[in-house]
Amino acid sequence: MDCGHGRKLERYGPYSFIRPEPQAMWAPALPDWDADGEFIPGSDEEGGGRWQFARPVPPAGWELCWEEVRFRSQCTPFRHLAFFPDMAPQWAWMRERLGEGSEALNLFGYTGVGTLAMAAKGARVTHVDASKKSVEAGKENARLSGMAERPVRWMIDDAAKFAAREVRRERRYDGIILDPPKYGRGPNGEIWRLEEGLPALIADCRKLLDAESKFLVLTVYAVRMSALAIGELLTQAMAGLGGSVECGDMAVREEARGLLLPTAIFARWSR
Repeated sequence: MDCGHGRKLERYGPYSFIRPEPQAMWAPALPDWDADGEFIPGSDEEGGGRWQFARPVPPAGWELCWEEVRFRSQCTPFRHLAFFPDMAPQWAWMRERLGEGSEALNLFGYTGVGTLAMAAKGARVTHVDASKKSVEAGKENARLSGMAERPVRWMIDDAAKFAAREVRRERRYDGIILDPPKYGRGPNGEIWRLEEGLPALIADCRKLLDAESKFLVLTVYAVRMSALAIGELLTQAMAGLGGSVECGDMAVREEARGLLLPTAIFARWSR
């Protein structure tokens, strides 16, 4: 709806929220913001803070939809709302490249909106996330969407270890999407640091693609890293496979003035 002075005003269904946004360095367009809730950041760089509500918001969340996918949005302790709206163009782009029966892999799949976006087009999807809570939320979103019987493998696993095992199994996929965090822990306490782990993970993902594969999408949030850097990483990894790599910023368009608020970076390979 509006953004500026390091914050953004958003509306999701019937509820509006204010959340921190360091890249909104300009002044907001609207003089006053009236929101149902605001996330007050703490001193923790990993996302600490608390929600403060002016009006009641359902603690268990509320339903939203994107195309055929229905899902539950919720005010999480990490300032997120249980999905990432700026991913919508990536979901649409992937769906254009997947046919009925395609095999897709979603690493760091979170609450499964991207997984269900692909499953709705007839893809068989393997969804991997280290968080049991996130995977259960994904299954619930599948039920809300009427897709509980779609061919989705819901895996609670460390994404890097899972990809390495898939390489040893000589599995292959038509498309892969991965949205690795800056820092994280696997289900057995495995430590993930983006700058250290990403090159090896991309190398394994390359081995899961072949001459018939269609795409690999990499998105990265909350890091001091250029889209050019992950674009070059992907270009090097995909050498010999044909196709092309593009990279850039992800953003949401503000209603008040139409300006673009950058949120993340991406690189993607496609044939």
